[in-house]
Amino acid sequence: MPLRRNQLSTTEDAPAPTAVSVVSTSIADPAPLGLAAFALTTFLLSAVNAGWANNTSGLSWIGYALAYGGLAQLLAGMWEFRNRNVFGATAFSTYGAFWIGLALWVLLAHASAGQKDLGWILLAFAIFNTYMMIFATQLNMAVFGVFLTLELTEIFLFIGAFAANANVGKVGGYLGIITALVAWYTSAAGVINGMKGRVVLPVGKPLFNL
Repeated sequence: MPLRRNQLSTTEDAPAPTAVSVVSTSIADPAPLGLAAFALTTFLLSAVNAGWANNTSGLSWIGYALAYGGLAQLLAGMWEFRNRNVFGATAFSTYGAFWIGLALWVLLAHASAGQKDLGWILLAFAIFNTYMMIFATQLNMAVFGVFLTLELTEIFLFIGAFAANANVGKVGGYLGIITALVAWYTSAAGVINGMKGRVVLPVGKPLFNL
């Protein structure tokens, strides 16, 4: 199934159409919601990993991993299925489930589990993210940037977990903050470009176009 080229995947040479003008659908483009949910939850957890939240419990991200990064992003993935966008449906559904699963792991198993357990979780998602990052080269620079920075985040975090190296994990935290900022920008571009029906915030061209 071909990838749907909505406002998040429009090149800068042409005006950004709304999802309605590209695909016959009765719903708004869910991608900005999915990206915003991913960005916020990633930011909250990455602030902890980077050592920015040392004066807090470090658990502020869990509720939002369940409700926003998890449920809202999973819903965005389901709506992307409705929009026949196989890339968005797969990405949002997977990372929505990731956040729900991670929160449940912390709540239910973390006390009896070690860092290497988390390392295996992050390694598995890094494998998934690798081919999604490659496929994102068919969309635009903004979406590719989200998956590229996320790939680096996951690599540093699983290496840090396996090696029990807090400094490597802290680098992963900083990369996660960058990932969140890139995702927020891409979400904002989807919102305003969809509202105006033209490029207000550029997202760049695809790296490759097979």
